[in-house]
Amino acid sequence: MIAYIIRRLLYAIPILIGINLLTFTLFFMVNSPDDMARVHLGVKRVTTEAIEAWKTDRGYDKPLLYNYKESGIKSFSNTIFFQHTVRLFVLDFGRADDGRDIGRDIRQRMWPSLAIAVPTFIVGILLNITFAMLLAFFRGTYVDVWGVVLSVAMMSISIMFYIILGQLIMSKLWHLLPISGYDSGLRALKFLILPVIIGVVSGIGAGSRLYRTFYLEEINKDYVRTARAKGLSSLQVLFKHVLRNAMVPILTGVVAIIPLLFMGSLVMESFFGIPGLGSYTIDAINQQDFAIVRAMVFLGSILYIFGLVLTDISYTLVDPRVRLE
Repeated sequence: MIAYIIRRLLYAIPILIGINLLTFTLFFMVNSPDDMARVHLGVKRVTTEAIEAWKTDRGYDKPLLYNYKESGIKSFSNTIFFQHTVRLFVLDFGRADDGRDIGRDIRQRMWPSLAIAVPTFIVGILLNITFAMLLAFFRGTYVDVWGVVLSVAMMSISIMFYIILGQLIMSKLWHLLPISGYDSGLRALKFLILPVIIGVVSGIGAGSRLYRTFYLEEINKDYVRTARAKGLSSLQVLFKHVLRNAMVPILTGVVAIIPLLFMGSLVMESFFGIPGLGSYTIDAINQQDFAIVRAMVFLGSILYIFGLVLTDISYTLVDPRVRLE
């Protein structure tokens, strides 16, 4: 097991280098260092000297990928890509183009993101599994048919509709919850209830329909018919056998999502004014702050790879047939 984990982590190094190279290339295909300097200086008639000073101060005065003025290893090391990427592998995110400490911003903003993502994730998983099991238990009946229709309808609606409808009903009409904003400590609870409710409701359609498919696939297998032939009730078969075996494909998606909870929701945080990592990334894209964009993409890549490793490990806990050599 330990050798497998080490091997997977070593595989992640070239993947992370490739992701950073792709992000770097795409960003600088759209924005040149001169364009970034003009945006951050905020002056319409900025001088050439001011642009060059801004680039020199932030390390953007070097070639992008290859330095023709140098020889040997310095041809690659004395470039924007190398000097802005290598330190990421020791989780040194450096400073944003406006001088802020990116690492400190991430540590501060991860908590509002987790405050929304964790309850949304836990409550959503429980509701999706429960609703999907209900549909599977009443398969072929009107409960199953209308449940599937409701699931398809809910998953076909954009999350923007849920956000606007939730703000209209809960904030504008009923005046129960604030429409947006955030506060510290326990005072933040009133600002988190509405985003959590919307996050859970918007995910019920896709999640329950997917889990229902897993349950129905297990129900039609031979071991279920054998269990029923031995006299077990439908509820016993569903909870003791079907649920456990269906957890293997469910874990594929669930465990991989857990690390991404730290990244926050781009849309949800922006609409509700939550100072999390999602809104942090959106603001960086709007401000053309490459340092923050690069750091967030790298962090997301690490968390996603970590989630895949967790998924493989979790297989051995729910399915004894799975063994890692």
